[in-house]
Parts: sequence; C-alpha cells; structure tokens
Amino acid sequence: MALVKMKDLLRRAEEKNIGCGAFSVGNMEMVRGAIRAAEVLDTPIILQIAEVRLKNSPLHLMGPMMVQAAKEAKVDVAVHLDHGLKKETCLKALELGFSSIMYDCSTDSYEDNVRKVKEMADIAHSYGATIEGELGHVGDNPDSAEGSSHINPADFYTDPKMAKDFVDKTGVDALAIAVGTAHGAYKLPPKLDFERIHTIANTVDVPLVLHGGSGLTDNDFKRAIQEGISKINIFTDINVAAVEAEFRKFETMNKGIIDLIPAAVEAVKQETLKKMMLFSSNGKGTLNQPSQDELVKAVVQEVLRELGRK
Repeated sequence: MALVKMKDLLRRAEEKNIGCGAFSVGNMEMVRGAIRAAEVLDTPIILQIAEVRLKNSPLHLMGPMMVQAAKEAKVDVAVHLDHGLKKETCLKALELGFSSIMYDCSTDSYEDNVRKVKEMADIAHSYGATIEGELGHVGDNPDSAEGSSHINPADFYTDPKMAKDFVDKTGVDALAIAVGTAHGAYKLPPKLDFERIHTIANTVDVPLVLHGGSGLTDNDFKRAIQEGISKINIFTDINVAAVEAEFRKFETMNKGIIDLIPAAVEAVKQETLKKMMLFSSNGKGTLNQPSQDELVKAVVQEVLRELGRK
C-alpha cells in the first residue's frame, strides 16, 4: 500500500466509530512485528516513536527504517513522532519523511501551548503532514518509560470548552486528551472519564487520541471508542511481550541476541493482533470491519503459516 497521512486513517476510523491502533516502536523487531500484524488483518496501522526513546533508538536511524517499512508494507501505514518535546526533533522527523508529528507542549501555559503548536502546525502542514496536540496533561505511572510525574490525573483533565478553543486556534488535526489514563504500567486500575470523552468528541471537529492505553480493560477500550476516541496509543503491552518472549527463548537455547529476534517479532505481532481485533480497526486496508468468519479465517491462516515454518 503506502505511507499515508495519519489524519486520513483517523477520519475514516471516526466515521466508522472504531479505533485505529498506534503502536510505539523502538527497534526493528517491533517495527516488523507490528506491520506483520496489520498485514495479517489487512488493516491500516500507525507506527510511532516517542522522543523520550530516542536516547536508545536514535531518530536518524529509526526514522528511515520506519518510513521504508511503511512504504514496503502491504497495508497503509502512517509514521508518527509521538510526544515531540523539542521543535528541532519535530523538524527532523518531518525532514526524514514522517507523515505525522505530535508537538507536546501540554506542560506549558495554555497561551504558550497554543502559540507553539500553532507555529508547528503551519510547518507540518507545509510538509503535507498531520499534527497532533495535547490539552490537559496525560501523566506517567511510576517507572514509566515516559518518566515518572506522579501526578493525580484528575488534576489535569482536558476542559471541553478549552479543547474547542485550542483546536480552533492551533489548527491541529488530532487532539490528545487527558481523561484518566497515564503512560506506563498501572499499579491500580485507571478510572476513565467517559462522559468527558463524549462531551469533547461532540465539541471539537478533530479525531481524539487516547494515550496510556496499555493496561486498560477490553471494556475500557470499547467504551472509549464508543464515546469518541479514534486513536489509541500502545507501547508497554508490546514492549513487555517482546522481552518476555526473548527470555523464554533464551532459556531454551545457548545462542546470541540475533537468534532472539524472531521470538520478539512474533510476540509483538501477536500482541498487536489482539489490540487491533479489539479496536475493530481491521479489514480490507481501509478500516472496513470484517465479519467474524473473515476474522477467524485470517487468524487461522496465520497460525497455519507459522506452524508450516516450524
């Protein structure tokens, strides 16, 4: 298929009231596993990398790999910079060919958030790219890869009236909202403000984004999508699945890190498959929902292919 704009995938998801999965990656195994899952289900996917992970996964190396993988995929793929914190990082991603960026100025004053994001929106649009902003602040669970802010999520919930003003003034194509989630692994089950999601979705004219998706229940995801969430970010679940698979593989062999790659790729693929099926963003590469029989057939065929490789 092709490297596509994120806003096109999200608009189609919004129209069908389904979720589009955005999977955060940090190495080749995660890129390959996520795209393989999308190809199994014949569904579009968003590949993204957060600025906080660039210390171990440099943008000048990861970016070209993600863009090339998107171009070679059998489904439409948007390549997104998640939580861009510095202007220069956002600009570098655009120069590398990312079809979408997020400029996260949510910890700044409202006025500075609007000013900075508006400036970056104009730049992103000049590249033909999508831009995501954040209003309110999605915090971080302790030991999160995003950091550890230790905030009470309710103190930073997105205000619906401010959301409309923010979207109107900045020109963002998607809006990340704070409704009770946090980045990283949850110590206690989160409580999402579904009424707030519903209100914001009926107030603004852009797709809504849910950060901190790993660890939510199936019912949380379904209800969030029902109330108006279009993009759901996942990192921790696929990250943990990959390392657990590598540990299990290493215990049964006496080889090196290269030999662990297939296990990590497969684990990421399987975890991504689960999330995509849950979000219902699967079918024909254009976000058409398949029948249950079609879905079961696709999964069975993939299992048979894997058995044939062994």
